[in-house]
Amino acid sequence: MNKRIDLHMHSIFSDGELLPSEMARRAHVLNHEAIAITDHVDASNIDCVRRIRDVILDIRENWDIEVIPGAEITHAPAEIIGKLANKAKKLGAEIIVVHGETLMEPVVEGTNWAAVNCPDVDILAHPGLITLEEAQTAKDNNIALEISARRGHSLSNGHVAKVAMEVGANMVVDTDTHAPEDIISYETAYNIAKGAGLPEKEIVRALRDNPLEILRNKGIIE
Repeated sequence: MNKRIDLHMHSIFSDGELLPSEMARRAHVLNHEAIAITDHVDASNIDCVRRIRDVILDIRENWDIEVIPGAEITHAPAEIIGKLANKAKKLGAEIIVVHGETLMEPVVEGTNWAAVNCPDVDILAHPGLITLEEAQTAKDNNIALEISARRGHSLSNGHVAKVAMEVGANMVVDTDTHAPEDIISYETAYNIAKGAGLPEKEIVRALRDNPLEILRNKGIIE
């Protein structure tokens, strides 16, 4: 049975419904190898990253699942995304996600471009109608583009997949979990990737190879 990796999830530290420990437990039962808790941050609350890190360190020591402290920079002015990403990293975030230009929310234009040019960013989440230039820059800077399992954000999955494959950018399949029912199995993630138009080889890369590469490059998983 394939193990799942999800690098975009939210707890009660922002707008999620679950404690980090319950997220870890539910993910473990669904055969997850690793999850990242990437709560929403901007300049107003970025200091919560330190608290999230401390909580997760306790879970790491006692549970058989890799739980990773992270942050999702959300609805911040594009001009300060780099500054916020760097600060989140210094506060202990090991995975940095940027809330991309989803079709469902009025994300400021230029967010995708700022994210793919930031050396501290790992994943551009639900990037909406991302351009070829933005996707190429993501590839050049080793930033993964997200295929989203979340309702609404997933509307552009087909476009994201097509553009990413055209330039050879890496993709990951994440849930953007906010509630218990958002956490999915490997099989469900597989079907979401397939529905986005990914061929078999790219599905395996998006579900396993690419997230593992992110974690190995950071020394989180050997």
